[in-house]
Amino acid sequence: MLNHVLLPTSHCVTYPAMQARLNKLLVERAHQSSDREAIDAQIWDLYGETWAVMFTDLAGFSRHVANFGVTHFLQVISESFRVYIPIIESHSGLLLKVEGDSMMVLFRRPERALACAIAMQQAGHAYNKDRDDAEKLLLSAGLGFGKVLKFGDQDVYGSEVNVACKLGEDLGRHWMVQCSQDFHDAVEADSALKFEPAPETPLGTPQAWQVIYERE
Repeated sequence: MLNHVLLPTSHCVTYPAMQARLNKLLVERAHQSSDREAIDAQIWDLYGETWAVMFTDLAGFSRHVANFGVTHFLQVISESFRVYIPIIESHSGLLLKVEGDSMMVLFRRPERALACAIAMQQAGHAYNKDRDDAEKLLLSAGLGFGKVLKFGDQDVYGSEVNVACKLGEDLGRHWMVQCSQDFHDAVEADSALKFEPAPETPLGTPQAWQVIYERE
C-alpha cells in the first residue's frame, strides 16, 4: 500500500532566505575566475524591480537640534510622521525606511509619487501657518524612477535610489521637490505641472529637475 504524502498548502519564503541566496551569489562573484556578467544577470533576475523612489528630509534640522535640544528634535520628527505618513499611505506609498528625520518611500507608479510629494508639501504649508518658526515642518523631497535591486522589505539599491537621496537630502532645500531625468521623462507628458532645470545635478542622472507647484 502506498504511503500518502500530504503536500503543504502554502510555502513562505522569508527575507533571510532571500538574503542567504544573495550572499551566496556575492561570494561567487568575488572569485577572480567567476563569470560576473552571468552572476549580475542572475541577481537582477531575482531581485530587480521597477519602482519610483522618494527621499524626504526636514531642512535645517541640525541647526534646530543645536538650538533647541534633542527633545525638540524628537517632537518635530513625531509631528512630521503624524502629518506625512497618512498622505503617503493614501497615495499607495510604501514607507520602507526611516533614518532620523529622513524617509525613504517606494511607489509602483511615478505619478503617484509626484502627487504624494506635492500633497506632503501642501500639508506642511497648512500645518506651519499657526506654528512658531522652531515648530515648522520644512520638507524637501527627491524623486527617482527605474530599475532597482529590492531585497524584501529591508532596502533597495540602484542609481535612481542614489539620485533621489541626493536630491532629497544633500541638494534639497525646504519646499523643494526635485527629480531625476528618468522620473521627469516618466511623468512630464501627462502632468499639468511645470518642470525647470534644478540648481544642481548629482552624478547618476544627466539632468535633475525642479517641480513647480502651488503650495496651497
